[in-house]
Amino acid sequence: MLTSSEIRSRFLEFFKKRGHAILPSASLVPENDPSVLFNTAGMQPLVPYLMGQQHPLGTRLANAQKCVRTQDIEEVGDNTHDTFFEMLGNWSLGDYFKEDAIKWSYEFLTSEDKGLGLDPARLYVTVFEGDENAPRDTEAFDIWKKYIPENRIYYFGAKSNWWSVGENGPCGPDTEMFYDLTEEGLGDLTEEEYMKADEEQKLVEIWNDVFMEYEKKDGKVIGKLAQKNVDTGSGLERVIAAVQKKDNIFDTDLFANTMEMLREVSLNYNERSGRIVADHMRTAMFLVADGVVPSNKDRGYILRRLIRRALMQAKKIDFPMDHLKMIQENFNDVYEDIYPDIGNPKVLSVIEEEKNKFLKTLDAGLKEFEKGTDPFILATTFGFPIEVTEELAAEKGIKIDRADFDAKMKAHQDLSRSGAEQKFKGGLANTNEMTVKLHTAHHLLLAALQEVLGKQVKQRGSNITEERLRIDFNFDRKVTPQELEKISTLVNSWIAEKLPVVRREMPREEAEKLGAEMEFGAKYPDMVSVYTIQNSNDEYVSKEFCGGPHVTNTADLGHFEIQKEEASSAGVRRIKAKLN
Repeated sequence: MLTSSEIRSRFLEFFKKRGHAILPSASLVPENDPSVLFNTAGMQPLVPYLMGQQHPLGTRLANAQKCVRTQDIEEVGDNTHDTFFEMLGNWSLGDYFKEDAIKWSYEFLTSEDKGLGLDPARLYVTVFEGDENAPRDTEAFDIWKKYIPENRIYYFGAKSNWWSVGENGPCGPDTEMFYDLTEEGLGDLTEEEYMKADEEQKLVEIWNDVFMEYEKKDGKVIGKLAQKNVDTGSGLERVIAAVQKKDNIFDTDLFANTMEMLREVSLNYNERSGRIVADHMRTAMFLVADGVVPSNKDRGYILRRLIRRALMQAKKIDFPMDHLKMIQENFNDVYEDIYPDIGNPKVLSVIEEEKNKFLKTLDAGLKEFEKGTDPFILATTFGFPIEVTEELAAEKGIKIDRADFDAKMKAHQDLSRSGAEQKFKGGLANTNEMTVKLHTAHHLLLAALQEVLGKQVKQRGSNITEERLRIDFNFDRKVTPQELEKISTLVNSWIAEKLPVVRREMPREEAEKLGAEMEFGAKYPDMVSVYTIQNSNDEYVSKEFCGGPHVTNTADLGHFEIQKEEASSAGVRRIKAKLN
């Protein structure tokens, strides 16, 4: 039986012998495509060449491309869905078209010596039935009749058999190949029977030939491309399942060791949760290896959601959290020959750090969820992505008011923007880069004053320009040179630690419980913005009510230097400082 590595290698070798240049996988993070967070298909990095630009390696290309898709994340746990996958692809850039594409697809899938040796009697094919954008693809239908019986070829509409990268770019009709994974074999199927078998995952899509000869703009097909292209995509995980005679991707050699461990050591195991843990941990490893780090927006938010979703499911099945490293080691063993970067110690440490952060609030957050706490509080105070809260609620038959959540999020974003204009009007001279840096340093300075002089120190005023920051604080004597030296050293040590600066929106009462610093005399709304800075041990260095703006990491600040310490008024001292 062929292994996953052998299947990948056979594919590349098959098309290399047919004149295709073999490309390495591009990063999961697109280089020049701001419209998407990740590469979601093998053709995505090749869009310029599908549009007519000449590729330096010629008109025939092939590779195994790393991809991440999360639009079907709720389906992960069934037999075929995953968030990370490899797409085996071969492309013709104005070279061969339907005849050769279909012939080679069939030959690789069914040939014993050249390909995968799959049973032709288990293949089913769909082609495009036609609409206002393009005619019925009778050409593809007639080519397929040379290889499989006509009663296993079905016409379907654009929802099933039209492919595009998005609202803009190359697109076209496709022909898809499905394989029967059942033990007994399904035999000939009517169209209705075929659709039912597909829905029940008795059939799995293993190949897709897209005939890209059209262009889409703003969601509408506007005409034909300068050249006819072929974009073949074959999901490696599903192909492996077919070749290894498994009815799901999680019993293949990619996942087998991990799933066996999950089943053995979990005290309350269920298959769906185990699969989610395995899938999400694998995806997290690949994302971190390609430079993504957990955060509260864009790619970092997707990574954070995947890690935290995996942790929620691991807790649900009583899987020991210290065994997560073993999952990572298993996947490193599987991929070390082709993707060695996922075994980098940095990958392990980033995921471990995110795990530790979430576990500190997980139990408290779950208790709050059981109390019916507002999903917004769960998100901002306990780090529960809204999607995770929605899943927890769905398990209990509760529906989350997403519109209410989104409205609160928008209100908080508006609050943050207005905070920069209103709360700091007279405090910040502007929002230029250096002013913003000095504003963040102001937080560190206050924290250092409290560390050196005592927690009784509170801010009594501030003024920040591009040249310097000024803080007024209550203290009943002159600050000694030795104390000033300690304060400067402390601020610069926090800068050197490269600590993240994190903004969270929360009810004022929650912020007060957290112990966030408040500006003397300021009146705050019911919902407030709190900026926190934590060290590598997750201990708070600084936590303040603040409307922004700030840098995102203390590493951006440079060297901190106190210029002057003096009296401001009775019982109030003043420090002026700058950044070099």
